[in-house]
Amino acid sequence: MTLGLDWLPATAFSYIILFARVAAILMLMPALGEQTIPVRMRLSFALLFTLVLYPLLSSAIPATSDNLPAMVGLLFHELAIGLILGAVVRLTVMATQVAGSIVAFQTGLSGALAADPTQAGVQGAIFGSFLSFLGVALIFATDLHHMALAAIYDSYMVFAPSDPIMFEDATQLVIRTVSHTFSIGVQMSAPFIVFGLVFNLGAGILARLMPALQVYFVLMPANIIVGLLLFAILVSMMMGWYLTAFENHLAMWRG
Repeated sequence: MTLGLDWLPATAFSYIILFARVAAILMLMPALGEQTIPVRMRLSFALLFTLVLYPLLSSAIPATSDNLPAMVGLLFHELAIGLILGAVVRLTVMATQVAGSIVAFQTGLSGALAADPTQAGVQGAIFGSFLSFLGVALIFATDLHHMALAAIYDSYMVFAPSDPIMFEDATQLVIRTVSHTFSIGVQMSAPFIVFGLVFNLGAGILARLMPALQVYFVLMPANIIVGLLLFAILVSMMMGWYLTAFENHLAMWRG
């Protein structure tokens, strides 16, 4: 009995092509690709998840050929698609930073900075860091990470490896995502914008009526207290809006 290994090069090629897209997406995917997760753990998860997808998607990968430039081009094609899709979803996380910055400015705590674990430890407004970390926790709590994994599988139905990359459409998608992310961040913090306008208008009227009163020193503690109370009341609504936007972006991959 002779055991043939002719299938091994084709299998290895298909696995590497699948791993290129899956690893690129998982590297940028919110919750699953956070910098706080050890690199070896993320790499091991990407290798195992690719192994799970291989029986399902191996038929969608073009067959091997003797043309080395074509094989390398297919590899970079999958890397580019993975980076584009992962970056688009990663941009949705910036909505929490936009909302947190607006909330911090309106409540007078814009100078309070904290390291953001979702942005590689970059310092940002403390409200933004809290909302980003809360968003990651809620993604796991609501099982949206399962939808993210399903979206990786469905991305092969929408963006086939044999189809060319439409860079113009990808650029428009990124621009729309950035504008939509900013819009979501403003909508999340809309009550605080109204609160800031009303509070500052009242402070201005009070300063005109009582010029001898040190309005800033009297109203600043009230501004912080009322802002924190308003934040505690509205945080569930804000994160619900954020999770809906995150889910809609993942649903876009699924056609």
